[in-house]
Amino acid sequence: MQLIILSGRSGSGKSTALHQLEDEGFYAIDNLPVAMLPQLVRELLQSPLKLHKKVAVCIDARNSPDELSRFQALCEQVREHATLRIIFLDANNDKLIKRFSETRRRHPLSNESLPLSDAIRLERLLLEPILLEASLTIDSSDMTVHDLRACIRDRVLGVDANRLAVQLKSFGFKRGLPIDADTVFDLRMLPNPHWHEDLRSFTGRDEPVREFLDQQPPVQKMYDDILGFLRHWIPEIEASNRSYFTVAIGCTGGQHRSVYMVEKLGEALLDLSPSLQVRHRELQ
Repeated sequence: MQLIILSGRSGSGKSTALHQLEDEGFYAIDNLPVAMLPQLVRELLQSPLKLHKKVAVCIDARNSPDELSRFQALCEQVREHATLRIIFLDANNDKLIKRFSETRRRHPLSNESLPLSDAIRLERLLLEPILLEASLTIDSSDMTVHDLRACIRDRVLGVDANRLAVQLKSFGFKRGLPIDADTVFDLRMLPNPHWHEDLRSFTGRDEPVREFLDQQPPVQKMYDDILGFLRHWIPEIEASNRSYFTVAIGCTGGQHRSVYMVEKLGEALLDLSPSLQVRHRELQ
């Protein structure tokens, strides 16, 4: 049996992700009490019809803190009978507040004595046991519904579950670190095309910027160092049975240096990770 557990803070897109999995043929269960996970797996495995080979369940913070604290132990019981992947969806606090304000939905933890902003922060603390076990964290801050559905198709379903799924992501430090980053490289000390007026309007995908950065020795030294690091450690990470690995590469604005580096590394690493994905957060 293949089991995917979806969790995350309210407003991050759990329902959208669950609906996408259901559309892809998963038996979908929303708001499952976490303590019922092992029992659910046993019941489905004992079904004579064997219809539920792919199951997706959504678990949220409405479980009691005591039950959530047992999440790791419950997962160990589940792994004895099923292939388990845990997907955690999240977004930055400002985005979550905006989404609740726009939809006028009530946060499941908020009440007269607990305002929305505090409920959002509390929810992350309650869900930390699930976050720590997550195979993949998805940052939906800048995603539309269609973007998130595509992300579920590409990152969760579009790769071999037995191979490490690698994603290279460029970003701008001025907008903060990506929530889903496993490893971060900082390029802000490298020569910046932004300060060249004839290059400012281009991005790291465009030939004028690529030519400029190709000629900068510090940039090429950084490229060689990061490429050597990833070529050495990606096989080690895959051997440790990790399912997902996100490498975030940042510069100041996320337009030039980080985009250039992610594109160049993506080309160089395809032989090592054929399903490697490239994403540019600030160019979406």
